[in-house]
Amino acid sequence: MTIKLEKRVEDALLASLQRYFQTELEQPLGTLPGQHLLQFIVEEIGPSIYNQAVLDAQHHMQAKVSDLNIDCYAEEQPYWLKKKKR
Repeated sequence: MTIKLEKRVEDALLASLQRYFQTELEQPLGTLPGQHLLQFIVEEIGPSIYNQAVLDAQHHMQAKVSDLNIDCYAEEQPYWLKKKKR
């Protein structure tokens, strides 16, 4: 699966990379090298992060589904159980 970023997100990430390089590395990062670096990160690192996020979401959803029998359980034939308790 190819990860495709929206233009506004790509622009914001590029600006963040450029700021990081300038602030933390005291090196300017031009637009073209920055775009290439961002593309590399998205292609090489992005899928690992994406896959972990999907796995985390699956675990979360499985936990919610496994709680359904507790949260949504309805006692069957409750009339006679109530009568018996009286």
